[in-house]
Amino acid sequence: MSQQSTPIALEFERPLIELRCRIEDLRAIQAENGVDLGTSISQLEVQADRLQERIFTNLSAWQRTQLARHPLRPYTLDFIRGLCTDWTELSGDRAGYEDRAVVGGLARFRGVPVLVVGHQKGRTTKENLDRNFGMARPDGLRKVLRLVKLAEDFGLPVLAFIDTPGAYPGVDAEERGQAEAIARSIQTFARLHVPVISVVVGEGGSGGALALGVANRVLMMENAVYSVISPEGCAAILWRDRADAPKAAAALRITAPDCLQLGVADEIIPEPPGGAHRDPTEAVALVGDAIARHLAELSPLTPPDLRADRRARFRHLAQYGSVSKETPHE
Repeated sequence: MSQQSTPIALEFERPLIELRCRIEDLRAIQAENGVDLGTSISQLEVQADRLQERIFTNLSAWQRTQLARHPLRPYTLDFIRGLCTDWTELSGDRAGYEDRAVVGGLARFRGVPVLVVGHQKGRTTKENLDRNFGMARPDGLRKVLRLVKLAEDFGLPVLAFIDTPGAYPGVDAEERGQAEAIARSIQTFARLHVPVISVVVGEGGSGGALALGVANRVLMMENAVYSVISPEGCAAILWRDRADAPKAAAALRITAPDCLQLGVADEIIPEPPGGAHRDPTEAVALVGDAIARHLAELSPLTPPDLRADRRARFRHLAQYGSVSKETPHE
């Protein structure tokens, strides 16, 4: 995963980034001129650590949404490269189409043969156009169906990485049956007789996310979001103004803590201090540890038990009376 030389700072991160840059400048001056600036550097590092803790322990739903979309967060291929060996990508839906917004293939996860699928965004404009910003067309979802059926044939666990604004809403996608492809994916995942673990690593947007989210375990990274609609889309509908996205984000309850409370997520995977984009290698390792733990729990289950476990999980989501009625803060 390539890093950019100039840090990309979200607005609420800017004071912290500026302070970190001042520290690096002092270190450079100390190295070049042989001046002892250790005391000043230490004092600034303490300030930076306190500021970081203050910022990241009080994040709003909208700020977490911004972090979930950060272009330097690890994407599906970063997780595959960091966690798997013997990766062999498989392409095409066997109907004449290839959708690069979705990747999938065979690999070994810590020595265990698995089938991996996931949304893939790009980091540059050119890459995003090639990957359609991680928004799958029906062809991509049908590719996923082909691969998970292959996993079932060979008894391979399925690892799904979710990171999409939503399924692509374009005319060509609708013409080729977008809604049917999403519904068929949900149906197929629900019926699989192999362990399925889905991880929301960034944006979990609408049907595009749910198409890969019917799993025995749904995990969320600390600053990921999972939602039926984007905050901007919700704000445009309810308040006729996309600028009210922060209000919508709070009302939708899309953050990992909200989803854990609602039972939509089974575990929150912690991120490195400052977010996954600050230390992608550590973030990937933390996700790998969580997957390994849940895979070990699911592996002893028989195929009928795995299917029953998945069915029971979704039938018990957000039962009436099980959710706090507290109004989210705006």
